Amino acid sequence: MCGRFELKTKFDKLPKVLKQDYPSGLDNKYETQSLIRPTDPVLVIKNEGKIQTTFMSWGFISPWSKDPFDKTKPRPFNARSETVEEKKLFSGSWKHKRCLIPASGFFEKNYRIRKENYETFWLGGIWSKWSSPDGAELESCCVLTTEPNNLVKPLHHRMPVIVPNGYEEQWTEQVKDAHELKGLIPIMLGWSSSGWITEEINKKSTDQMNLF
Repeated sequence: MCGRFELKTKFDKLPKVLKQDYPSGLDNKYETQSLIRPTDPVLVIKNEGKIQTTFMSWGFISPWSKDPFDKTKPRPFNARSETVEEKKLFSGSWKHKRCLIPASGFFEKNYRIRKENYETFWLGGIWSKWSSPDGAELESCCVLTTEPNNLVKPLHHRMPVIVPNGYEEQWTEQVKDAHELKGLIPIMLGWSSSGWITEEINKKSTDQMNLF
């Protein structure tokens, strides 16, 4: 995936699951976003006993960080799905804090990748909760990436994990053991390019960043 995406879906057209339990006033204050960058607040659904919509900062903050605002410390906005279970920074979130981020398109170089029918889709991610000594909390997230399909491969060597509609609860629910996580592996292996398109856009408007 790129380091930029968009959410141009009107509120009444957002997935129903996203509007089941959302922050007060979101329906009135919600605005579409043509360019979302790392460190921006992003709309997310998480599951701590039930599916809930909230905002998080895009850029993963370690839960044991002494200073989450220290700009010298990395805040990864992507994580490789192939190694997310092994990395100390991500493994706990992979088991207990998976999330979904709605998008209407993502950018790679000077191209937008979106569904042909403009349908909103889910970027698969993980999230973290940082707590200060006085009890203040800060939630952040990053997007999982996988090997590219035929559509994205000419543009980049990575692409975002896209979670299909209908898997919202399975993806976000907490699991008891690693065996239950294996059911999510097929989702992370990639997605079919059928029904998707790439379209050239103004390169300056995206200011592309690289993946890892």
